[in-house]
Order: sequence, then C-alpha cells, then structure tokens
Amino acid sequence: MQYEMHDRVKGKAMSYPVTSQPQCASNSCYQTQLSDWHTGLTDCCNDMPLCLCGTFAPLCLACRISDDFGECCCAPYLPGGLHSLRTGMRERYRIQGSVSHDWAALTFCLPCALCQMARELKIREQ
Repeated sequence: MQYEMHDRVKGKAMSYPVTSQPQCASNSCYQTQLSDWHTGLTDCCNDMPLCLCGTFAPLCLACRISDDFGECCCAPYLPGGLHSLRTGMRERYRIQGSVSHDWAALTFCLPCALCQMARELKIREQ
C-alpha cells in the first residue's frame, strides 16, 4: 500500500516539472543596500561606561548585548556564541563585512568588538 501511494505521489510530481525559476521584473529587486557600522572598532571612548564595562567585565557586556539583541543571555558562553551574535547583528542590520572579519575582531580585539556591538544596538534601538 505504501509503495502504491509513493508511486502516485511520485507520478504526480513528475507530471508538472519545473521548467523555469520565477524571475524578477527588474534587476534591482534582489539588490539590497548595505551599510557600515555606525562607529568604528576602535571608537571605544565614545561611550565611556561601555568602554569600562568592555574592558573590565567583557562577559557581562556580552550577556547584555545578547539579551538586548533578543537572544539568551547565556549565548556568549557557548562555543561560537559571540561570533554568531556579531554575524547575526551584521545580517539583521545589513552591515558590510564577513564572517572572517567578525572572527578577527572578536579574537584579537574582544573588548573593542563588544563595545562596537553595544554601541550599534544602542544607536539602532533609539
């Protein structure tokens, strides 16, 4: 019985093959405008409380960023959690960059990267 049903479904799917993909009416419908971070990676002193928090309590700041971004506050403690937060933030706000840039910023400039992410959330959520 299962074999017959599978043949019928398979036969039905084969009777309407896809011959072309949906097309956009103009070339611009798939293009999106990318932006930059509102502040640079080394603009930590623009917001002194964030700078101090990022310097002396980076995991507390990371938890706050995660919570403000709508994720679990424990996400920064998971392997790759901070990287996925930064990449997710870039994707949500259409910020130029790449996963490798995110990795480099978080690996070599963790306090600065966290401060940049917190400032970005603060600016975008106003």
